[in-house]
Amino acid sequence: MADGIPGGGGAVSGGSARPVRLGPRSIVALGLVSAIGLAFFGWPLLADERSGVVAHAEDAPWLFALLLPLLVGVVVATIADTGMGAKAVAMLGVLAAVGAAMRPLGAGTAGLEPMFFLMVLAGRVLGPGFGFVLGSVTMFASALLTGGVGPWMPFQMLAMGWFAMGAGLLPGPDRIRGRAEAALLAAYGAVAAFGYGTVMNLQGWTIIPGMASSISFQPGDPLLDNLVRFFTYVAATSLGWDLGRAILTVVLTLTVGPAVLRVLRRATRKAAFTAAVEFQAVGFEAAEPGGPGARPDGTA
Repeated sequence: MADGIPGGGGAVSGGSARPVRLGPRSIVALGLVSAIGLAFFGWPLLADERSGVVAHAEDAPWLFALLLPLLVGVVVATIADTGMGAKAVAMLGVLAAVGAAMRPLGAGTAGLEPMFFLMVLAGRVLGPGFGFVLGSVTMFASALLTGGVGPWMPFQMLAMGWFAMGAGLLPGPDRIRGRAEAALLAAYGAVAAFGYGTVMNLQGWTIIPGMASSISFQPGDPLLDNLVRFFTYVAATSLGWDLGRAILTVVLTLTVGPAVLRVLRRATRKAAFTAAVEFQAVGFEAAEPGGPGARPDGTA
């Protein structure tokens, strides 16, 4: 059953509920952080050349890094809004550790990053709320593991959170299963892999000096002109990396994806994240003297 948000926390296969649902406070917090993130990704395209912020464009990543606690606030708001229990936290820790360990396997090799397919599958099974938290935490953990801590890390955390959250917003598993589901997730993974690379390119492109004028960012130029330069820059510098990421995500989703989906759904069913705790009396109940169940002498 749906809770009014697509993929937001209805029952998954087998009747188990997703561990993190997007409640009102979670939606507000997530929307706020996403809006701030979009502003920091794209503000140079809209800023006037004479604007003071353009003169300090290289400071923008550091300013956004100071807003990293807002991402933590999203996690806290989600936990407080949905009562995320110890089982869900344990699953989050396990999946984040696995994803962080998978990232170095393809680092520096044509953009091959196997962690992306795991984020797609986990977001699909566990919902957009869990997906956003998992994507952000996994990227943070992998940055610590690979030494990739820097002003770009908050951007990566937000982009990966969006990536995994989007998988949880796809049409529900009660309507699409089997090969159709694998094909849907593979298609989403391919598009999202390019989207992730493009968004991260936008973060760095506006502050990289010394590029050819045909692909460099020109503060104050019309938006369309800068967008043409940007996509030329993407095609010239990172298209191969994004293509490698997309191909690997598709291949892994179509080959091992169905098995991983079954494992995740079985684990979610057994965890019974939102099962209500009920207490029942064991044995016979004490009866009042002379009441039903009392002995002939009037005692219980």
